[in-house]
Amino acid sequence: MDRALCIHGHFYQPPREDPWLGHILPEGSAAPSRHWNERICRESYAPMARARRLDGAGHILELLSCYEWMSFNVGPTLLSWMARSAPETYARILEADRKSLARLGHGNALAQVYHHVILPLASDLDKELEVAWAVDDFTARFGRAPEGLWLAETAVDTPTLEVLAAAGIAFTILAPSQAEAVSDDGTAWRGVDAGSLDIRRPYKVLLPSGRPMAVFFYHGPLSQAVAFERLLADGEQFFRRLSGAAGQGLLSLATDGETYGHHFTFGEMALAYVLDQARSGRDGLTLTNYATFLAADPPRRYVRIREASAWSCAHGVERWRSDCGCTTGGHPGYNQQWRAPLRKALDLLKTRLDAHYFAVGGPLFADAGKALVAYGRVLAGSLTAEAFEAAHFAAKLPAADRGVAWKLLSMQAWGLSSFASCAWFFDEISRLEPVNGLTFACRAMELARGTGMADPEPEVTAILAEARSNDPEMGSGRDIWDNLVRPRRETPKSLVSQAMLRLTLEDRLPPSGESAEVAWPGVTVDARLDNPENGARPGTARIRYALETAVEAYAVRYRPSATADPYDGCLALAPSGGGTEEGFCLRDVRLPVNKRQSLADAFARHNEETWFAATLARAATARRLVTELQEAQHTLNLATLWLPLWPGLVWHDVFDLPLPEKNAALLRLFLLDAGRNSPVKAALEARLSDETARRLAEPDPDCRKLARLIARAADLDLHPDWWPAQNALWERRPFAGEVAELAKALGFVV
Repeated sequence: MDRALCIHGHFYQPPREDPWLGHILPEGSAAPSRHWNERICRESYAPMARARRLDGAGHILELLSCYEWMSFNVGPTLLSWMARSAPETYARILEADRKSLARLGHGNALAQVYHHVILPLASDLDKELEVAWAVDDFTARFGRAPEGLWLAETAVDTPTLEVLAAAGIAFTILAPSQAEAVSDDGTAWRGVDAGSLDIRRPYKVLLPSGRPMAVFFYHGPLSQAVAFERLLADGEQFFRRLSGAAGQGLLSLATDGETYGHHFTFGEMALAYVLDQARSGRDGLTLTNYATFLAADPPRRYVRIREASAWSCAHGVERWRSDCGCTTGGHPGYNQQWRAPLRKALDLLKTRLDAHYFAVGGPLFADAGKALVAYGRVLAGSLTAEAFEAAHFAAKLPAADRGVAWKLLSMQAWGLSSFASCAWFFDEISRLEPVNGLTFACRAMELARGTGMADPEPEVTAILAEARSNDPEMGSGRDIWDNLVRPRRETPKSLVSQAMLRLTLEDRLPPSGESAEVAWPGVTVDARLDNPENGARPGTARIRYALETAVEAYAVRYRPSATADPYDGCLALAPSGGGTEEGFCLRDVRLPVNKRQSLADAFARHNEETWFAATLARAATARRLVTELQEAQHTLNLATLWLPLWPGLVWHDVFDLPLPEKNAALLRLFLLDAGRNSPVKAALEARLSDETARRLAEPDPDCRKLARLIARAADLDLHPDWWPAQNALWERRPFAGEVAELAKALGFVV
């Protein structure tokens, strides 16, 4: 296959979920988005699924799914979040793989190491789990077995490739600097480097087991230019660079997928331009993916890899265990001597967890090792808890022992999560990524203690004390554990407190004798409250963790705050089976900042919904009270008193039938004047955009009315991001009649 082109995107975010709640909590650095997954999805992952191709006048020719025409992998932890929180983008990614499979016979999607662990530094067990769970996750989502697998940071050694081959993986992708020598026959070797390696054909790796394994090497300089040299600033320039570099065989690029749109705004549009030019056959280029190329042109030469090497470290894999000098973060003078004790502490913990799992789990499972490998299917949702128990639990296991078995499995999953590569990638141990890794370790410890293991925390924190932050105020790794990690630990007290606060802030406290639920993905609190007794409402609270069988029940007495501060409320808890009641003020629970922010966000969302509904109701009346425009009048009388009604007045003006001419003229003057510096203008524009997209998704939308809506919004100097509406309209092709009128209003070529 000559002049073949394959552009690969590695899409990944580290696991960010709170390990008790299973929910991503607010991250201040991602504001105004709630957290980085949400922000990067908005800037990159979603636009990649609907990339705009424009004509010379800036009109939309096509919404192109880049995923359909490029090779890609998306990390399982990111896909799990997408499935819940960005389902439309998630569906487009799965659809892209199906379409490429139909077109080429091989899908564009590759699997990825489950938790983005640096496999050369992982134990044999962890290597096996990371790959097996990745294969299970991929198979459950894409409906086929993966042919290729992306290694975290392309970190590789021979034992890692053996695990991939044993799992049925046919190939992986490496940086050209990771090739050490090549051979035509597997016996006579000649040394190579990134500059002399021929990257245009795949290579065989001779594994000790004799299993087959192919490796592709991407084009280093061009991939670097995409990632760091602003090649995405001009789609035509990007294409010419690719065309000029293409020749006999395969030209492939590999970069972080976030390069397109997040690192470089509108980068997905430059990529869409290139993909369109290549799919049309310009300059004789042929778009393909790795599996298709491998099937047509199997490797005929051999390669010897550089053992324990990676694409982002010039020193092998030292970036994830030592102060090698490779770092990201932008703080001159910082050192990374903290990396070694962090690695040592987590390695020690995982060794203890593994021993505990097999010692305690041995009698609970039919085969503890096979059960742990198969647990990936439960995480992927392809195997129910009941089916897993039937296949892997020991016969006639009592309920209490079943609960222990599930906790042991969860313990291992969170232990693995703590090794996600980002914990070591940057320049400071107090950053979000290492703190998240330590938080996962904290959860694993809790589950270990809950299943009878001697507390490993003193031993682990003693090692963390050797890690020094570059910020003197942060102190050591043990200080970070005490001040940033341990406060995140959930207890029945903190969970029920958050549930009661959430129900209060959202006006959802249940009537007497009824229940209300606060559900996070990882845990649910169900509260039942009765009428007040001496100012406090008695009742019960039930806590249930996902994938765990036990339910914790408590008697409660809840006294909501009598002041404007919800933390002035009080709560009392006692185990339902009997036990001492503990009473406390909600303020004394001392929730960490991200959980307090989550409560503030819940209140803000509920308050905005309530406020907007009330504003709409009042604005409906106010609109009918607007009088005729009088001579020399330039706004409403008492205009400042009408300002709170501005969003509702705009909404009705855009969506409702117009007022009489002179009334409408006066209202327009006010709406234009009030909107110029309105602090709620952006929120209103977002509402208009979402509502237009929602109406477009209805079976028989009034396209003519929606076209008038768009024109009216522009007349009022409102500029919503019509991106969701354009996406919805694209599904109604071909454009004709009223649909064409709306398409033109939304910027399409008609």
